[in-house]
Amino acid sequence: MNVSVLRIELKRSIAPWAGAVVLTTALAFLYLINVSSWTGTTAWTAQWTPLALWTRGVLFYLWPLVVGLGALQGLRDHRSKMSELLTSTPRPAWHRAATLAGTTAITLASAFALLVLVGGVQVFANAGYAHLGWLPISLVGALFLVAGAVLGMGAGRALPSALTPPALAMTAFVFTALMHMSLGRTRTITAEGVEITEPNRISLLSPAVEEVRGVLVTLSASVHVGQTIWVLGIAATGFALLVAATLRARLLALTPVLACAVLALLVLPSDPRRMYVVDEAAAALVCDGPVCVTKTHQARLDDLAGPGKEALRLLHDALGSRAPVSVRENAAVLPEGSTPQWSRHTVLFDFDDEIIAAAKGEELTRALVAKGMVPGCSPVGWNGTGGDQIAQTIAAGWVLGDLRSLTGGEPVRLRPGGEAEIRTVWKELKALPRAEQLSRINAMRAVALSCKGDAFSVLESGASG
Repeated sequence: MNVSVLRIELKRSIAPWAGAVVLTTALAFLYLINVSSWTGTTAWTAQWTPLALWTRGVLFYLWPLVVGLGALQGLRDHRSKMSELLTSTPRPAWHRAATLAGTTAITLASAFALLVLVGGVQVFANAGYAHLGWLPISLVGALFLVAGAVLGMGAGRALPSALTPPALAMTAFVFTALMHMSLGRTRTITAEGVEITEPNRISLLSPAVEEVRGVLVTLSASVHVGQTIWVLGIAATGFALLVAATLRARLLALTPVLACAVLALLVLPSDPRRMYVVDEAAAALVCDGPVCVTKTHQARLDDLAGPGKEALRLLHDALGSRAPVSVRENAAVLPEGSTPQWSRHTVLFDFDDEIIAAAKGEELTRALVAKGMVPGCSPVGWNGTGGDQIAQTIAAGWVLGDLRSLTGGEPVRLRPGGEAEIRTVWKELKALPRAEQLSRINAMRAVALSCKGDAFSVLESGASG
C-alpha cells in the first residue's frame, strides 16, 4: 500500500475516528474512571508490566467497540451501492480488502501504541527497572484490536444491515463479559475453606486480562502463544469474509477461527498458576546488607536500608535470639483467598501495604517493626480490619517504648472500638512485670507468624491458643 492510497483510504474510511475513539476513551478510563489504575506499585504509570496489563484490561470495552466500528466500515460499499460496480472491475477482491483492512489496522495499532507511549513516558520517569518482558502483552493487545476490526468489517460485508454494527458490538461485549464473570471462571474452595473464583483456560480467549494484582505478576509464554494463535484465526476469518462473495465461501471463512480456537485451547495453560506467573527477573533480590528489595523496586532500596537496619536492631534488643535477622520485600504470589506464609527469621513486607506505602524515616522503621511482630493473616486479596491491626500497633509500641499510630497520624482501618481496645490492652500490658510482658509478646508473635489463631486475643489474655 503506497502513501497516496493510504491517504485516500484515511479520508474515505472511519479508521481515523476509530483510532481517536480508542485513544481518548482508553485514556479517560485510565485517568478518570478507574482510580485503582493510578495508585500504588501496580499503577499503570508505575512499572512496565502493570502498564501493559492495564492497557490490555481496557480492551474489555474497547474490543467490542472496535468490532462494532469495523462492522460499520464493512457496510461502506453497501451504503454507497457500489458492490456490483466493484465486483466488475479487474482489481482483485483481496487487494481491495487488504487496502481497507490495512488502513484500519495501521490506525488502530498506532492509537494503541500512543496509549502505551503516554503511560510509558511516565513509567520511564518513575521506574528504575527497564525490561522488555512487557512487550508481548502489548503486542498481543494491538493484534486483538486489529483482528476485532477486521472481523467486524468482514461480518458487516457478509451481513449488510444497519443492525449489524450494534448487534455485533453487543455480542462482542457479552463475550468478554462472560469470559470474566461466568464461562471463564471456575469456583473453588481453598484449604482454609474460603470460596474463590479463578480464571480458567477459556477466559484467555478474551482480549482483556485479569485485574492487576501484583507488580511482579505477568502472563506466561504459553498464554502469549495461545492468544496469538487465536487472534490470528480471528483476523483470518474476518479477512476471508471481506473477500467472500458467495454463501459457501462465507461459511468456509469460519474455518480459521474455529480451527485456531481449538489449537489455542490446546496451547493455553489450564492451571491458573501457569497463566499469571511471577516474573523471575523482576523478583530477583537486590540487597544492602540484611535489607533486600526486588529488582523492580531497586530504586527504593536507599530509602529503605537505614530504617530497615534500625528496625532489625530494635527487634533484636526487644526479642533477643527470637528476633528476625533480615528485611525483605515479599515476592511470593499466592492464590487469592489463601493464608499468607511468614518467616520468623525475616521481616517480609509489601510496598503497597497501607502502613508501608507512604512511610519514611522513623515512621518506616515503626512500620517494619510492626510487620516483624505481626505480619498479618488476612487471606490474600482481602482487606484486614480485625485484631491484627490492633496487635501491630501495640506490638510496635512495646518495642519502641511509645504507643503511636503506624501511619504518621493517619488512622489505620480498625474494627469498631479498636482505638479503645488499643489503649486498654496497652495499659494492661505495661502494668505487667517485664518477664511477663516478654512472654505474652512471644506468644502473640508465634500465633501471628503461624496464622493459627488471633494474635490480639493472645496479647489481650496471655493465652497461646
